[in-house]
Amino acid sequence: MAKYDTAKLRNLGIVAHGGAGKTSLAEAILFTVGMTDRLGRVDDGTSNLDFEPEEIKRKITISAALHHCDWNGHALHIVDTPGYGNFIADTRACMRALGGAVVILSAISGVKVQTEEVWEWANEFEIPRIAFVNKMDREHANFLRAIDDMEKSLKARGVAVQMPIGAAETFEGVIDLIRMKAYRYAKDLSGTCTEGEIPAEYQAEAQRLREILVETVAEAYDALTEKYLETGELTEEEILDGLRIGTLRYTFTPVFCGSALMNIGVRHLLDYICHCLPSPLDRGRVQGTNPKTKENEERSPDESDPFSALVFKTTSDPYTGKITIFRVYSGTLNSDSTVYNPTRDCEERIGQIYELEGKKQKPIKQAVAGDIVAVAKLKETLTGDTLCAKEKPIVYEGIKPLQPVISYAIQPKTKNDEDKIHGALQRLMEEDQTIQSRRDEKTREQILSGMGQVHLEVTIEKLKRKFGVEVEMKTQKVPYLETFKASVKAQGKYKKQSGGRGQYGDCWVEFAPLGRGEGFLFEDKIVGGVIPRQYIPAVEKGIFEAAQDGFLAGYPMVDFKAAVYDGSFHTVDSSEMAFKVAGSLAYKKAMETAKAVLLEPIMNMKITVPEECMGDVIGDLNSRRGKVVGVEPKANSQIIRSVVPMAEVLTYANDLKSMTSDRGMFTMEFSHYEEVPSHLAQKVIAESAAKKENAH
Repeated sequence: MAKYDTAKLRNLGIVAHGGAGKTSLAEAILFTVGMTDRLGRVDDGTSNLDFEPEEIKRKITISAALHHCDWNGHALHIVDTPGYGNFIADTRACMRALGGAVVILSAISGVKVQTEEVWEWANEFEIPRIAFVNKMDREHANFLRAIDDMEKSLKARGVAVQMPIGAAETFEGVIDLIRMKAYRYAKDLSGTCTEGEIPAEYQAEAQRLREILVETVAEAYDALTEKYLETGELTEEEILDGLRIGTLRYTFTPVFCGSALMNIGVRHLLDYICHCLPSPLDRGRVQGTNPKTKENEERSPDESDPFSALVFKTTSDPYTGKITIFRVYSGTLNSDSTVYNPTRDCEERIGQIYELEGKKQKPIKQAVAGDIVAVAKLKETLTGDTLCAKEKPIVYEGIKPLQPVISYAIQPKTKNDEDKIHGALQRLMEEDQTIQSRRDEKTREQILSGMGQVHLEVTIEKLKRKFGVEVEMKTQKVPYLETFKASVKAQGKYKKQSGGRGQYGDCWVEFAPLGRGEGFLFEDKIVGGVIPRQYIPAVEKGIFEAAQDGFLAGYPMVDFKAAVYDGSFHTVDSSEMAFKVAGSLAYKKAMETAKAVLLEPIMNMKITVPEECMGDVIGDLNSRRGKVVGVEPKANSQIIRSVVPMAEVLTYANDLKSMTSDRGMFTMEFSHYEEVPSHLAQKVIAESAAKKENAH
């Protein structure tokens, strides 16, 4: 890309739910502007942007891909984002760095819950946007219904700037309601079109929609409103000016139409992207914080300001290593220079700067304010970090990753896999912050968490492809705990005589239940030295270690107090080991009468579902022993808040997907432990006993 003035830069994301045609639109743009010599297609695996093997296999966007192009004197940085719930967190991270967005509305299915989600993020990050009604060439396509759905679902005011010529198999082009001209596109996918007059059968509808357009655009700013009220009309230049300003001020959302697959309407969409969406100059000064003084700092999108940038994406390549992608907010960055990372308080050496072209990287010498570029092999920098000039430091607010919603246990297949898994997972977690990996000390399993089952399956495929690590995925064990209800006293006496020095330890311990979540408490109530001081910690250790194996089913015993209050010792035969054994014997004896019970983890869930699915989802939660604690409306959806036992929702992501036709989303986090109902507890205890038996 030639060096452009910042005013001519456009950073845009293409966003919507999965399957709306985002990648197809990006491919059509690249082909139309001449960046590619053939129209890449997702379905036949020739896409320039869905290039990862996992994407080609599934025919969906898994990771946001970047490209760039020139159009009519403007430089466009394009981010093709994922739309499926399993991968949409990457979209959020990218949106933090965007200047504008093209929201795709499906002419067939309208707005889905993931589109609502990205629309809210666009509101949060104050991103101006335009809408493109795609798939006008498909059966049942309806342009005005898509706008209506957008207004209802997104609470957005849509204004048609174009209308389609025909629909489904008769769709052949667009009518521009500003210029009042018809543009018929070639059916050979070339994206070329011929200008002509509006056909007679479309004249009345075009006139009606134009009047609505002019009336809406007139509200963009006061002078335009006054002109419209005085004359009842606006010139073409005034309409275009009002359209741009209204878009930048979020007064309304301009709507265009076409077919990405047929490359119809894309040429005109590009014109309006350049006209309506903001340059970095339109977005103005960027707010940050001085890391030393904690005072507010600002940077202008200007080459003369100190360099600053925000890292919004990291990818991991087995050959190139770590690739860091960032948006430059101010100043310039040259190849072979050093920058400061105030988030980690370290300096980073910048080697070659690249512009991304899908999976390819094109070296450039310099990046300016507004550019989105990549560099390889930064040592410390992660997604969400700021890079800047050391003498003028600033920190931008990073991207808070979404929390994982599903977890599975993973087991390395071989010793070699076991040795490499930690480093490989670390690299993948740098690339995708919604992946979490931890060892569950209670169940002794390696737990992999993510945004859905497909997300975890893709992660496991990447582990094998990128790092040669093979693992098996299985449903994780529920980390049950045990506790007891009755206070009880018990003696633990260990006496062993076998020639020479013997072993002797004797203690009386009172066991009492504590409140939920209070853990383990030990008290020394020995008086008169009946047990010497040096042996008391051994009694505590013996009880604590025995409690880790529970009593009912081998799960850790928690929420109890053990008070040693009496005992005896032998001047020769007593030892720390003997009192440790005595402590464990006292615990085991006490548990026989202490009314032990099983505890299970309870999860807080926030589930967003379409209104028509709410009854099914609530009914399903009830069948899982869940309690609905609140329901709140949200556009066309409902948010259900519920507490549910973890054992009942280990694979909930898949169940919610089928109940809502993949339109539901949820988040889940640990809340507390509760007693397991006795009939279910018996089942868990029996399963545990059977496993123990098989192990022997």
